[in-house]
This record gives sequence, structure tokens and C-alpha cells, in this order.
Amino acid sequence: MSTFDDRENAFENKFAHDAEMQFKAEARRNKLVGLWAAELLGKSGDDANAYALEVVKSDFEEAGDEDVYRKLAGDLGNKASETEIRTKMAEKLAEAKAQLLKEV
Repeated sequence: MSTFDDRENAFENKFAHDAEMQFKAEARRNKLVGLWAAELLGKSGDDANAYALEVVKSDFEEAGDEDVYRKLAGDLGNKASETEIRTKMAEKLAEAKAQLLKEV
């Protein structure tokens, strides 16, 4: 195998790894933000975990974060503003990435 092929394989492997890590980070972010929203909704224990799972599943409706935002905004109503929800999503993504880095 040539050096070019080795480099190509290395780039492909890095791309696949990065995509997998981004997927895991977003899924974990969705769970974390779901638990935050569940608390605002007065849910705890198994109910909070079930709600967080619903938030994770909502991300499979379309590409991007808008499906998750719509789920949270619809469920939270006037308990959280758009800015609060989007800020919390960004915070939880950073937290999720930090958690994943610690696990690796």
C-alpha cells in the first residue's frame, strides 16, 4: 500500500471517528437537556428518564437541532424562553463532549 493510500485511510478513519463522537455527544446532550426540562416540568426518577429518552428520540425526526428545540419548546411552554432553551442546549453539548473525553 502506498503512502497516499495510508493517508487516505487515516483521513477516512478520522472522519468516521469524528462523526461517531459528534453523534454520541449530541445524543448525550439531548439526554442531559431532557433531564433539565424534566425537572422544570416537575418530573423525577423514572418519569424524568423516560422524558429524557423522548427528547433523544425527537432528534431523529430531521437533521439538525430544530426538532429537539421544537420538542422542548412545545413541552415547556412558558417555563423557558427560546433563549433559555437554546443556551441550555449549547451548555449541555459542551458538558456532553467533556464527559465523552473523560471516558476515552
